[in-house]
Amino acid sequence: MREDACSYVYELTNQFFTDIDASEIHKGQLNVQLKVKKSIGAYVLDFHITGSVTVPCDRCLSDLELPVDTENVLKVKLGAEFSDEDDMVIVPEEDGYINVAWFLYEFIELSLPMKHVHAPGKCNKGMMGVLKKHMTHAADDEEAPVFDDEENDLPDGGEETPTDPRWNELKKILDNN
Repeated sequence: MREDACSYVYELTNQFFTDIDASEIHKGQLNVQLKVKKSIGAYVLDFHITGSVTVPCDRCLSDLELPVDTENVLKVKLGAEFSDEDDMVIVPEEDGYINVAWFLYEFIELSLPMKHVHAPGKCNKGMMGVLKKHMTHAADDEEAPVFDDEENDLPDGGEETPTDPRWNELKKILDNN
């Protein structure tokens, strides 16, 4: 059987993320190379996405630019009704087309790390001061945010307020667990 292939190139800008109503990604500048190969009974869509996106830092909420470089494959075939299960998408024969915008967004989102944090010392100093002031993690807690000496300074240069002594007994109980 004969195999056909087509190539497409897309540029995704900030407008793409606005139009798709992306909650996690604020901005982006990406290039998409899409190869569509027709084979027996199905189409194979090969995506190669490169560029960068802007997301909020999980620690200080300031913008954080993350690189994107991902390759993904989507298999599509024509059928009676739309179905999006496992690794195969079925498109109704009467439609005969597929909008790949949401798939592009998912591929980009899945290529990002779970934690979106700035490099040490790069977070918003004011927000880090507020975070440190309200932090309740124990010092030996592995999930506690790591602060540099620069970030440990409060924004107003003042001292922390002393802890109410009634809380010390509760902290001892938490430390024992």
